[in-house]
Amino acid sequence: MSLLPLPSEYADLPKAEFMTPGPERDRLVRLILDGMKTATTALLIDYTECGDPLPRIGDRSVLVDSDGKSVAILTVTDVTVTRLADVTDRHAMAEGEGDTTSAQWLRTHEAYWNSAEYRSYFTDPTFPIDDDTLVVLEHFKVTERL
Repeated sequence: MSLLPLPSEYADLPKAEFMTPGPERDRLVRLILDGMKTATTALLIDYTECGDPLPRIGDRSVLVDSDGKSVAILTVTDVTVTRLADVTDRHAMAEGEGDTTSAQWLRTHEAYWNSAEYRSYFTDPTFPIDDDTLVVLEHFKVTERL
């Protein structure tokens, strides 16, 4: 498939890639484009392990689907670093994936964060996840569809 080049004003923006390419990424992209998903969460260790800076309010990125197609521009509207135990029901619902309580959200996320595939990316894949684990809560909005 031939992909159209990004407009020049977006060429240097980082990619926003949710999950790995496949049905789950495409589901999340649809939720974002439909306005249902306006937040995401990452373990702080994701950033410290790879040396990436934390997102900041106003940061923009290019949302891509499983085919690598650029589909939208996302703009960060809020960033909070907090303990896993302090994630609220409100944040769980903002993730738009069907969890209505932080307890449901936690079960879903712990399953992913404890998967062999996810942990294989870390220098020490045995790091613990508990109430005191720091997470990065990021809120965003679609500011342009491509």
